[in-house]
This record gives sequence, structure tokens and C-alpha cells, in this order.
Amino acid sequence: MNINITSRKFKAKDSLKEFINEEVNGLEKYYDGILDADIILSYIHEKDSIKTAEIIVKVPGKTITVSEDSDDFSKSVNVGIDKLKRLLKKEKQKRMSK
Repeated sequence: MNINITSRKFKAKDSLKEFINEEVNGLEKYYDGILDADIILSYIHEKDSIKTAEIIVKVPGKTITVSEDSDDFSKSVNVGIDKLKRLLKKEKQKRMSK
């Protein structure tokens, strides 16, 4: 699986990149055929400084996208990964039923 991490308007720390790699690699338990994973981290400079993590996972025949906002990138990634786990389980069940 190819993992691409893009950070917009800032440079992501190595510890954040390692955390994201570990979390995304854990998705293979839920769906074996993941081809690519793109993680886009962006930062909105407003009063609340909202941090957004958009996770795009490509599986054969389908692209699954999840976006999550919070006050910390690790929280955004965690919630996004949890959503992806549920979606990948559903997709695997659909594939198995066919």
C-alpha cells in the first residue's frame, strides 16, 4: 500500500507522520486490497485554528473519502480512521456476499 501524506500551509512533524503511517497500516486488518492511501492535512487560520484531516483510500473499483475536523491533527486522524474502519468492513462484506 502506498501512503502519501500532504500538509498544506505547514510542515508536518516526523512524529505526526509516523503516527499516521501506523494508523493507516492498521487498516489492512479490515480490508486486504487497499491500493493507495492519501492523507491531506490542512490548517485554517481563524480564531479556533481548526485542523482538518482528509483521508482518501483507494480499493479496487472504489475510492473512499473521509474528512474530519478538530483542534488537533491526531484527533482528526483518529476519528477519520475509525470511520474508515466501518466503511471498509461494509465494503468487504459487500465483496464477500457477491
